[in-house]
Amino acid sequence: MSPVVLLSFVLGYFLLLFAVAAYTSRNSTNDSFFIGNRNSNWMLVAFGMIGTSLSGVTFVSVPGAVAKESFAYFQITVGYFIGYIIIAFVLLPLYYRLQLTSIYTYLNDRLGIASYKTGASFFILSRTLGGTARLYLVVNILQETILQSFGVPFWLTTFIILIMILLYTYKGGVKTIVWTDTLQTTCMLAGLIICSIYILGNLHLGISESLQAMNDKGYSTILFFNPNSKLFFVKQIIAGAFIAITMTGMDQEMMQKNISVKTLKDSQKNIITLAVIMLVVILLFLFLGGLLYLFAAQNNVTAIGDKIFPVIALQHMPHFISVIFIIALISALFPSADGAITALTSSFCIDILGIQRRTDLTIEKKKRIRQVTHLTFTAVFLVVVLLYKWRNEASMIGLILKVAAYTYGPLLGLFTFGILLKRSVNDKLVPAVCIAAPIICFFIDKYQQQCFGDFQVGSELLILNGALTFVGLLLISKKA
Repeated sequence: MSPVVLLSFVLGYFLLLFAVAAYTSRNSTNDSFFIGNRNSNWMLVAFGMIGTSLSGVTFVSVPGAVAKESFAYFQITVGYFIGYIIIAFVLLPLYYRLQLTSIYTYLNDRLGIASYKTGASFFILSRTLGGTARLYLVVNILQETILQSFGVPFWLTTFIILIMILLYTYKGGVKTIVWTDTLQTTCMLAGLIICSIYILGNLHLGISESLQAMNDKGYSTILFFNPNSKLFFVKQIIAGAFIAITMTGMDQEMMQKNISVKTLKDSQKNIITLAVIMLVVILLFLFLGGLLYLFAAQNNVTAIGDKIFPVIALQHMPHFISVIFIIALISALFPSADGAITALTSSFCIDILGIQRRTDLTIEKKKRIRQVTHLTFTAVFLVVVLLYKWRNEASMIGLILKVAAYTYGPLLGLFTFGILLKRSVNDKLVPAVCIAAPIICFFIDKYQQQCFGDFQVGSELLILNGALTFVGLLLISKKA
């Protein structure tokens, strides 16, 4: 399909986002930027969080991984469900009781200022690396399918997209993102369903027949029973639960939207709704992955992994499907990128700079600090995306889970220690403990074959990291 036509639809979609942003950001303040004035509709937040949780990586990488790992990712999704329930009934009541704007303020109240700054710093590191990885995947596809034909370099493509994100989040923050995420999630799920229906029709298969065909090819296995494998169902489910607890319940970006809801009860409804919908949506993505490989086999398409969905959608489907794919892909991109930059701005302003606690700053000065920080993180995103391009990463979903294991582990240990135990810590030593745990995990991961033989450590590295942090905190603690 003509890149000019695809580009026109992309620009039209941007204009729609700007219109929504202009409407929702009227009379915005720092409170509306950080927590939406605690007046967000829980149903909108729940639906929009689907797009934030999935991102372009899920849209492209989860279907692409089916040939190699079958439907194994659904095991992690079952773990997500368990994790979301724990968030709803353990973490959210805590956050609402303390009336937090930044969830890391809890660490200051419970453990001390060094613990607080350490937790916020690990979130900033994790969300910067993870958010840019998600952004890189989609920008790279847009570059190769549209903008490369116009002679636009990759760095300029990334810069333009980040400027567009900046323009519609700069003023409204969370208040705007709640609405734009809803629009983007709708477009993404519509793209998923329409592409699946088209391929089923093209292959002349019903749902049961397609599942049988996937089973014959070995694509539809959900549960894996080899205890040594990194895909072993017990490891995957437990790891999935902890991934959800950390990457949602201990993540300022995700919780920023939840605590923007007026009441705890509505926020809990939001998380439980998200938990149920995620099971269905991930299963649909895996089903689409199986369909893509069946289609590829029938039409001699050689692309695999992250490339199979874009290649089939843009080169082997009708033009209207190509347009739907591009719009859905962009819709998968923005909920992760816009929310990440907004949450990073919030965390840095509140947790690192402490602008809410400072009485020497006027409201206007605080607003300027927030805006400069927002611009700075946009620039950081540009640099890190270009580094990913330089490294030419092959599969982003594995990279994102690895980044989460190293950077969310200390947060898991800090929050778990604070919630479960009543002991006080030597606050000055907390940063050393939180840095040491990921370093130990790095060497365990690097030399796991020498340490464990055939036993493979996968996503449960996050749990090990959190446990090491917990033990370290215990060693530097005493009775309160």
